[in-house]
Amino acid sequence: MPVPSPRNAPLAVALLGRGVVDPQQPLLHADDAGVLRGRAAFETMRVYEGVPFRLDAHLARLGGSAEVLGLPAPDPARLAPLALQAVAAAGVPGCVLRVVWTGGREAEQDGVGFALVTALPDGLEQQRRRGVALASLQLAIGAHARRSSPWLLPGVKSTSYAVNMAAQREAHRRGADDAVFVSAEGIVLEGPTSNVWFTEAGKLCTPGLDLGILAGVTRDTLLAAAAARGIEVVEDAFAIERLFAADEVFTSSSVREVMPVVTLDERTVGDGAPGPVAAEMQKALRDRT
Repeated sequence: MPVPSPRNAPLAVALLGRGVVDPQQPLLHADDAGVLRGRAAFETMRVYEGVPFRLDAHLARLGGSAEVLGLPAPDPARLAPLALQAVAAAGVPGCVLRVVWTGGREAEQDGVGFALVTALPDGLEQQRRRGVALASLQLAIGAHARRSSPWLLPGVKSTSYAVNMAAQREAHRRGADDAVFVSAEGIVLEGPTSNVWFTEAGKLCTPGLDLGILAGVTRDTLLAAAAARGIEVVEDAFAIERLFAADEVFTSSSVREVMPVVTLDERTVGDGAPGPVAAEMQKALRDRT
């Protein structure tokens, strides 16, 4: 088995019931529901100056995901201190924190929780300065089908993430930095790990949650920031053509924050450079942190 590089190796791990543990030691049993069935939920957040951003909101969403997956209910009062222990053990001011909740061993179904701290990805600020390229990938499903089909896990952050990772690999194969999912009717949904935004006629637009997309914590933060600045926000169903014609397009996520988009399917977006609204929203997010 290949040894992880220092860059990719965990900085710290904390396990519920044990506290901080050796990150090189195994944590899960082979018959854990997350391993065998993908029945596990997780949350990813960025840590600023040693403080996880909106930890309470992330843990609340973790509980919602666990409920949809039929997992035992995670206890935020136990997971929050665990997450802080892991961050403290990592000893770095800026990093990535993941809190994972699995169904535990299939014969026991008690639930297993752990917190994992890793380094921030390289090159985020360089990407933000130049902007990123997106590739649109169509899902063979209607725009509202996920929301009305709970077995498709709408809005759930599950560790069954193979499709999302395959989408990013396909985007890279096409020469893009990331992907955006589009419904069978051509309606913009979300990225594999991000929410999507665009501007037109002075309005800030983003797909509505009734499409079954993830209710991103960063998305929620930006909605509040836009309202505080008097920016009109429209949450609706938008055809992909609206992005091609937009003044600006950007994505938002916990780790990459606000990321301007300069090309979509190899077509220039706006004037082909990061725009002022994306910059304003990035500043608003950092101010909030």
